[in-house]
Amino acid sequence: MDIPIDLSGLALPGNEASPAVPSTDASEALIAEACAGSEAAFRELVLLHQDAIHRFCFHWLRDEEDAQEICQDTFVRAWYALDRYERRGRFSAWLYRIALNLCRDRHKSKGARQRRDTHSLEKVTRPLTCPRPAPDEALAQTSDVAKLHRGIAALPESLRTVLILSAQEGLSHEACAEILHCSARAVEGRLYRARRELLAWWKRTD
Repeated sequence: MDIPIDLSGLALPGNEASPAVPSTDASEALIAEACAGSEAAFRELVLLHQDAIHRFCFHWLRDEEDAQEICQDTFVRAWYALDRYERRGRFSAWLYRIALNLCRDRHKSKGARQRRDTHSLEKVTRPLTCPRPAPDEALAQTSDVAKLHRGIAALPESLRTVLILSAQEGLSHEACAEILHCSARAVEGRLYRARRELLAWWKRTD
């Protein structure tokens, strides 16, 4: 695995709905071949899993450019870490964990940049005029869908993640538990709290 795998020819999907992550059984042979150093097998695995990983990244980050980049980085990281992959769990869960950690890092780095930008703006003496959104953009921002996305983004990270995995990605409680390293019962509890907090946010937000 000294030569990095070339993923540049793979077209990443948009955030449209697509089938759930393929079963482990369907890709078990490919996983074994990839772990043995087969780039061709790993490219097949990328094709099998990239829709779900990209969609998760987009739902978590709500930014298409970031989602594209983090999805790509997820598979690059996975390629280089294949020798450390323990085949006791689902390959898809392992990919989700890599993607989740990268999403967290991206979110933290963007937050730090935004805080720096805010401090620099405080030094500006003349008032700043922000452009008004176009009518169609303003309409989108006030739509129920946009409001829902804002509400999910406002949740604590642990609740937001489990809600994305379960409600938006359609994963079972058991699959969520494997990704998050917790029990299915804990997933149920987090989902309950996530829905309760989201409903409370919705009621108090215009």
